[in-house]
Amino acid sequence: MTTFMETPVASGVAPDRARSWLLVPATKPETFSDAVTSGVDAVILDIEDAVAPAKKPAAREAVVRWLGEGNSAWVRINDATTPYWADDLAALSGLPGLVGVMLAKTESGGQVEATAARLAPGTPILALVESAMGLEAATEIARADSTFRLAFGSGDFRRDTGMSDDPLAMAYPRARLVVSSRAGRLPGPIDGPTLTANETILGRDAALTLSMGMTGKLCMHSEQAPVVNRELAPSPSDVSWAREVIDALGADGAHVKDGSDLPRLAKALKISESAEVFGISAAS
Repeated sequence: MTTFMETPVASGVAPDRARSWLLVPATKPETFSDAVTSGVDAVILDIEDAVAPAKKPAAREAVVRWLGEGNSAWVRINDATTPYWADDLAALSGLPGLVGVMLAKTESGGQVEATAARLAPGTPILALVESAMGLEAATEIARADSTFRLAFGSGDFRRDTGMSDDPLAMAYPRARLVVSSRAGRLPGPIDGPTLTANETILGRDAALTLSMGMTGKLCMHSEQAPVVNRELAPSPSDVSWAREVIDALGADGAHVKDGSDLPRLAKALKISESAEVFGISAAS
């Protein structure tokens, strides 16, 4: 498991805590810089799904050129079973602006390690799980030395399995990724995107993401970032509650009366830490 967590991207939030992950088509290099300054926590330049086969060489070159100009971002590369995978890695390896790669359609820990072997040592890899086979191998993928974080390719997963986007239908794969991430000692996984721009629907979906134990969400538009960032962070009232609990029980648990207090204290400490990371104050 890679321990890369220090380099902030886009909003300044470190990748292990990043909430909003914006996918930007590599065919639109004129949008790259605006994406980085849009308020998202992390930007992923996409040379996989967003690019038709005939346009992949030009899109890849546009990404390489932009990263070589003092800019930085993640890059979603083509999956390990395609002829584009090796070319993507050869072009990206060692670029100073490459924060890390998202490996599309990851289906084994071996694919993660094979990808890492072609990149500069320590380059973090987001393993995008998009199929039944990938989900079955989720724990193996999470425990691969070079896996930084898991992500859920929910659209392709539904196409592969025939499952609907109903929250109940998607509860199992989401939970599986959360449990596998924990077993692999990784940060919480990144949920799939919401396609609509409707803020009410996006807010509902992001709240569901949080309730499932996931801590990030892919975004298709930069306008989605404020809602995602808000929903995947503690609210001011959450912070107030946490402070009350910590004051009552002690940050070190000195005033814990019995075992039933421990879960509340653990939750309060987690909320307090997240509030500090995201700059959220208690309700006045």
